[in-house]
Amino acid sequence: MAGGVVWIAALAVLLTGVVALNVAVLRLNVRLDKLNAQRTQLRADKQALASQLSLAAASPRIQALAHRQGLAPADPTQTTYVRLGRGAR
Repeated sequence: MAGGVVWIAALAVLLTGVVALNVAVLRLNVRLDKLNAQRTQLRADKQALASQLSLAAASPRIQALAHRQGLAPADPTQTTYVRLGRGAR
């Protein structure tokens, strides 16, 4: 009779451990899902910022800003290049 009680107690302890382990795994999965959702949101934010940056650096926008400040494109016929010696690169 005493041996049966020991086995029942041991089995109860083992089952409690299994349940505790399952709860811990479930909590980790919930946290992982939240982190994946956050990562997806951050990637979308990054893409939106990259699009804004691309738009801000667009050539027509820069040309319009330069024109408003009184700048004009250089005349290609008056553009020259500086030749450096062979050793300078």
